[in-house]
Amino acid sequence: MSLLMPSRPIVINPDLAYSIGLNEAIALQQVNYWLKETTSGLERDGVRWIYNTNEQWLEQFPFWSESTLKRTFTRLKNLGVLKVEQLNKSQRDMTNYYTINYESELLDEVKVTKSKSSKCTLPSGQNEPMEEVNVERSIRSKRTALIRSNCTDVLTENTTENTTDIKNPICPVAPQPDGDVLITDQAKQVLNHLNQVTSSRYQVSTTSLQNIRARIGEGFTVEELSLVVDYCNAKWSDDLTMAAYLRPQTLFQPTKFPAYLKSATNWANAGRPARVNGKWEREDGIFKSSFKNTDYSKVPAGFRGANS
Repeated sequence: MSLLMPSRPIVINPDLAYSIGLNEAIALQQVNYWLKETTSGLERDGVRWIYNTNEQWLEQFPFWSESTLKRTFTRLKNLGVLKVEQLNKSQRDMTNYYTINYESELLDEVKVTKSKSSKCTLPSGQNEPMEEVNVERSIRSKRTALIRSNCTDVLTENTTENTTDIKNPICPVAPQPDGDVLITDQAKQVLNHLNQVTSSRYQVSTTSLQNIRARIGEGFTVEELSLVVDYCNAKWSDDLTMAAYLRPQTLFQPTKFPAYLKSATNWANAGRPARVNGKWEREDGIFKSSFKNTDYSKVPAGFRGANS
């Protein structure tokens, strides 16, 4: 039985694949389907968001491994064409919601087409005779002409017919950066930030990068991992016992990181308060810094018992 069955195929625009990569175009087109053709998900501030678990995405992309799926969604997020947020306020609900940044230049048909044209131009003077270079074949010693263009080399035999026009040049697709290399580079950024914040000297190694790369592969960003570093450093750095856990193996372990990130986000939203004597200082209008050094053990003047 043929694999070319009349079932609903995954259709993508070649220009989209050129712009963001083939895997990314496949995934983004499917997100667009859920946003435009279904009523699932939710609407927040006029923007529709949808969600699927990794298992549900893999059912839609059975030809991908889980690592490929995670790398693809991470790259879409880093490119700025996909927005991923955790919209539920519950600390236990870490569900990722997805929407598309339709304003991205990478999705602008006119700009993408113009970019393709600039990278694959025709020879100056389209109707000018093309340069001919005689090439001698080793087998038949037969003369051939090598027709050169900016986009592709075409080898053709000498004939009485002159071909002087190329209407559809063959353009190579722009190479995409290797996913593993991209993740490793981002992991190094996080490790460098950890070293700077905690005055540590963790080396670039498999042990140091393993958990960082895994979290990035799951779709977390460099900014989110760096925020966890800042939060845990503020919380633990003055505690000799806990300070020992300011290390990649602990901060980014899969069972702990989501909770750390949730707490770090709340901490950042509160203005990144300092940690003093094991408690967070508050600067929210209820406890103001101007009262920090007030001595409440003395009776204020004018009250019974006050020293005259």
